[in-house]
Amino acid sequence: QVQLVESGGGLVQPGGSLRLSCAASGSIFRIFAMGWYRQAPGKQRELVAAITSSGTTNYGDSVKGRFTISRDNAKNTVYLQMNSLKPEDTAVYYCNQGPGAWGQGTQVTVSS
Repeated sequence: QVQLVESGGGLVQPGGSLRLSCAASGSIFRIFAMGWYRQAPGKQRELVAAITSSGTTNYGDSVKGRFTISRDNAKNTVYLQMNSLKPEDTAVYYCNQGPGAWGQGTQVTVSS
């Protein structure tokens, strides 16, 4: 059974940057697509970014041009580089490897 552990969240000022990491274990990481989702209070969980096993990426409209997803198959890790952060990016960010495979989440707060 896959285990996903996120890290890298925190408090950052508007315009700042953060890099989230998600370490996976218990699966053949390189064959799976990976995704980052987020959920703000009172809102539904939404896709932020995804990356296929071959490295093709796609992004939610609200983060295009600001966030970058990448993966390191040698380290079984997927990353989310977040630049030009806005207060509306505040949410709990979750790593995903398919149906039912979620991390515990990491809080990102963008505030001055």
